Amino acid sequence: MKLLSATATPYGRKVEIAAIEKGLIDRIEVVPISTAPSAPHAGLARENPLIKIPTLVLDDGRALYDSLVICDYLDTLHAKAKLIPQSGARRWEVLTLHALGSGMCDAALLCRYEQVLRPDAFRWPEWISDQMKKVDSAFDWLEANVEAVGDPAGADVDLGQISVSCALGYLDFRFGYIGWRASRPRLAAWFAEFSKRASSQRTMPS
Repeated sequence: MKLLSATATPYGRKVEIAAIEKGLIDRIEVVPISTAPSAPHAGLARENPLIKIPTLVLDDGRALYDSLVICDYLDTLHAKAKLIPQSGARRWEVLTLHALGSGMCDAALLCRYEQVLRPDAFRWPEWISDQMKKVDSAFDWLEANVEAVGDPAGADVDLGQISVSCALGYLDFRFGYIGWRASRPRLAAWFAEFSKRASSQRTMPS
Protein backbone atom coordinates (compact mmCIF):
# COMPACT_ATOMS: atom_id res chain seq x y z
CA MET A 1 0.00 0.00 0.00
CA LYS A 2 1.05 3.58 -0.61
CA LEU A 3 0.05 6.50 1.59
CA LEU A 4 0.18 9.79 -0.28
CA SER A 5 0.72 12.34 2.45
CA ALA A 6 2.98 15.12 3.76
CA THR A 7 5.03 15.55 6.92
CA ALA A 8 3.12 18.66 8.02
CA THR A 9 -0.44 17.43 7.63
CA PRO A 10 -2.25 16.37 10.81
CA TYR A 11 -4.64 14.23 8.77
CA GLY A 12 -1.85 12.15 7.27
CA ARG A 13 -0.09 11.99 10.63
CA LYS A 14 -3.29 10.53 12.10
CA VAL A 15 -3.12 7.65 9.62
CA GLU A 16 0.57 7.05 10.27
CA ILE A 17 0.12 6.99 14.05
CA ALA A 18 -2.81 4.58 13.65
CA ALA A 19 -0.72 2.30 11.42
CA ILE A 20 2.21 2.33 13.84
CA GLU A 21 0.01 1.63 16.86
CA LYS A 22 -1.67 -1.31 15.14
CA GLY A 23 1.50 -2.83 13.70
CA LEU A 24 0.72 -2.02 10.08
CA ILE A 25 3.24 0.66 9.19
CA ASP A 26 5.68 -1.80 7.58
CA ARG A 27 2.99 -2.65 5.03
CA ILE A 28 2.66 0.98 3.95
CA GLU A 29 5.00 3.04 1.79
CA VAL A 30 4.62 6.70 2.76
CA VAL A 31 4.97 8.84 -0.38
CA PRO A 32 5.55 12.56 0.33
CA ILE A 33 3.27 14.78 -1.72
CA SER A 34 3.41 18.57 -2.01
CA THR A 35 0.00 20.00 -2.79
CA ALA A 36 -1.96 23.17 -2.06
CA PRO A 37 -5.18 24.79 -3.33
CA SER A 38 -3.10 27.11 -5.47
CA ALA A 39 -0.77 24.34 -6.70
CA PRO A 40 -2.58 20.97 -6.94
CA HIS A 41 -0.48 17.84 -7.46
CA ALA A 42 -1.21 16.16 -10.81
CA GLY A 43 -0.30 12.67 -9.61
CA LEU A 44 -2.53 13.00 -6.57
CA ALA A 45 -5.38 14.15 -8.79
CA ARG A 46 -5.22 10.86 -10.65
CA GLU A 47 -5.83 8.95 -7.42
CA ASN A 48 -8.19 11.31 -5.62
CA PRO A 49 -10.53 13.65 -7.52
CA LEU A 50 -10.59 15.96 -4.50
CA ILE A 51 -6.77 16.29 -4.80
CA LYS A 52 -6.39 16.01 -1.04
CA ILE A 53 -4.09 14.17 1.32
CA PRO A 54 -3.96 11.66 2.81
CA THR A 55 -4.90 9.18 0.13
CA LEU A 56 -4.20 5.46 0.54
CA VAL A 57 -3.58 3.52 -2.68
CA LEU A 58 -4.22 -0.17 -2.14
CA ASP A 59 -2.22 -2.97 -3.72
CA ASP A 60 -5.03 -3.58 -6.23
CA GLY A 61 -4.95 0.06 -7.36
CA ARG A 62 -8.05 1.29 -5.54
CA ALA A 63 -7.70 4.57 -3.64
CA LEU A 64 -9.22 5.39 -0.26
CA TYR A 65 -9.69 8.86 1.22
CA ASP A 66 -10.10 10.69 3.70
CA SER A 67 -8.30 9.94 7.00
CA LEU A 68 -11.40 8.52 8.73
CA VAL A 69 -12.10 6.15 5.84
CA ILE A 70 -8.45 5.09 5.70
CA CYS A 71 -8.30 4.40 9.44
CA ASP A 72 -11.57 2.48 9.28
CA TYR A 73 -10.00 0.34 6.55
CA LEU A 74 -6.83 -0.19 8.60
CA ASP A 75 -9.04 -1.52 11.38
CA THR A 76 -9.89 -4.48 9.13
CA LEU A 77 -6.23 -5.47 8.81
CA HIS A 78 -5.23 -6.14 12.43
CA ALA A 79 -6.35 -8.22 15.41
CA LYS A 80 -5.58 -5.68 18.13
CA ALA A 81 -8.09 -3.43 19.91
CA LYS A 82 -9.92 -1.46 17.26
CA LEU A 83 -9.21 2.17 16.47
CA ILE A 84 -12.98 2.63 16.24
CA PRO A 85 -14.96 0.40 18.61
CA GLN A 86 -17.48 -1.64 16.69
CA SER A 87 -20.36 -1.10 19.12
CA GLY A 88 -21.39 0.41 22.44
CA ALA A 89 -21.25 3.89 23.88
CA ARG A 90 -17.50 4.18 23.39
CA ARG A 91 -17.93 3.90 19.62
CA TRP A 92 -19.86 7.16 19.54
CA GLU A 93 -17.51 8.80 22.01
CA VAL A 94 -14.52 7.91 19.83
CA LEU A 95 -16.17 9.12 16.62
CA THR A 96 -17.21 12.36 18.31
CA LEU A 97 -13.70 12.92 19.66
CA HIS A 98 -12.39 12.23 16.18
CA ALA A 99 -14.75 14.88 14.80
CA LEU A 100 -13.59 17.33 17.47
CA GLY A 101 -9.92 16.83 16.65
CA SER A 102 -10.56 17.01 12.92
CA GLY A 103 -12.67 20.14 13.38
CA MET A 104 -9.84 21.82 15.24
CA CYS A 105 -7.51 20.95 12.37
CA ASP A 106 -10.01 22.19 9.79
CA ALA A 107 -10.33 25.56 11.54
CA ALA A 108 -6.57 25.91 12.01
CA LEU A 109 -5.88 24.99 8.39
CA LEU A 110 -8.36 27.60 7.14
CA CYS A 111 -6.50 30.18 9.23
CA ARG A 112 -3.20 28.98 7.83
CA TYR A 113 -4.44 29.35 4.25
CA GLU A 114 -5.79 32.80 5.02
CA GLN A 115 -2.49 33.93 6.50
CA VAL A 116 -0.11 32.32 4.01
CA LEU A 117 -1.85 31.85 0.67
CA ARG A 118 -4.31 34.71 0.41
CA PRO A 119 -2.84 38.05 -0.83
CA ASP A 120 -2.50 40.67 1.90
CA ALA A 121 -5.15 42.94 0.40
CA PHE A 122 -7.77 40.20 0.56
CA ARG A 123 -7.13 38.78 4.02
CA TRP A 124 -10.08 38.74 6.39
CA PRO A 125 -9.07 39.16 10.05
CA GLU A 126 -12.60 38.46 11.30
CA TRP A 127 -12.55 35.11 9.52
CA ILE A 128 -9.32 34.15 11.27
CA SER A 129 -10.76 35.26 14.61
CA ASP A 130 -13.94 33.25 14.11
CA GLN A 131 -12.01 30.10 13.23
CA MET A 132 -9.73 30.45 16.24
CA LYS A 133 -12.79 30.84 18.48
CA LYS A 134 -13.74 27.30 17.43
CA VAL A 135 -10.28 26.11 18.38
CA ASP A 136 -10.46 27.86 21.76
CA SER A 137 -13.88 26.36 22.43
CA ALA A 138 -12.51 22.89 21.67
CA PHE A 139 -9.54 23.51 23.97
CA ASP A 140 -11.91 24.44 26.78
CA TRP A 141 -14.10 21.37 26.27
CA LEU A 142 -11.09 19.07 26.24
CA GLU A 143 -9.72 20.64 29.41
CA ALA A 144 -13.04 20.10 31.19
CA ASN A 145 -13.50 16.57 29.84
CA VAL A 146 -9.97 15.23 29.48
CA GLU A 147 -10.88 11.97 31.25
CA ALA A 148 -13.32 11.24 28.42
CA VAL A 149 -10.48 11.32 25.91
CA GLY A 150 -8.89 8.25 27.47
CA ASP A 151 -5.58 7.13 28.93
CA PRO A 152 -2.73 8.58 26.83
CA ALA A 153 -0.30 6.00 28.21
CA GLY A 154 -2.52 2.95 27.76
CA ALA A 155 -1.51 -0.18 25.89
CA ASP A 156 -4.06 0.65 23.19
CA VAL A 157 -5.20 3.98 21.83
CA ASP A 158 -8.25 4.74 19.74
CA LEU A 159 -8.90 7.09 16.85
CA GLY A 160 -10.41 9.76 19.09
CA GLN A 161 -7.20 10.03 21.10
CA ILE A 162 -5.10 10.03 17.95
CA SER A 163 -7.22 12.74 16.35
CA VAL A 164 -7.02 15.00 19.40
CA SER A 165 -3.25 14.51 19.69
CA CYS A 166 -2.73 15.35 16.02
CA ALA A 167 -4.81 18.50 16.36
CA LEU A 168 -2.77 19.65 19.35
CA GLY A 169 0.46 18.79 17.55
CA TYR A 170 -0.55 20.77 14.47
CA LEU A 171 -1.52 23.78 16.54
CA ASP A 172 1.86 23.65 18.26
CA PHE A 173 3.57 23.35 14.87
CA ARG A 174 1.77 26.19 13.07
CA PHE A 175 0.33 28.30 15.90
CA GLY A 176 2.78 27.84 18.74
CA TYR A 177 2.37 31.44 19.78
CA ILE A 178 -1.20 30.98 21.08
CA GLY A 179 0.06 29.53 24.38
CA TRP A 180 -2.89 27.25 25.08
CA ARG A 181 -1.24 25.27 27.89
CA ALA A 182 -1.25 27.98 30.57
CA SER A 183 -5.03 27.89 31.01
CA ARG A 184 -5.48 24.15 30.23
CA PRO A 185 -3.05 22.30 32.51
CA ARG A 186 -4.95 18.99 32.49
CA LEU A 187 -5.03 18.88 28.70
CA ALA A 188 -1.37 19.90 28.59
CA ALA A 189 -0.48 16.97 30.87
CA TRP A 190 -2.54 14.59 28.73
CA PHE A 191 -0.79 15.75 25.56
CA ALA A 192 2.66 15.56 27.14
CA GLU A 193 2.00 11.94 28.05
CA PHE A 194 0.61 11.01 24.64
CA SER A 195 3.59 12.68 22.97
CA LYS A 196 5.90 10.18 24.68
CA ARG A 197 4.45 7.35 22.60
CA ALA A 198 6.80 5.97 19.96
CA SER A 199 4.14 6.55 17.29
CA SER A 200 3.94 10.23 18.20
CA GLN A 201 7.71 10.68 18.37
CA ARG A 202 8.17 9.01 15.00
CA THR A 203 5.64 11.24 13.20
CA MET A 204 6.44 14.72 14.54
CA PRO A 205 5.51 17.33 11.90
CA SER A 206 8.31 19.08 10.06
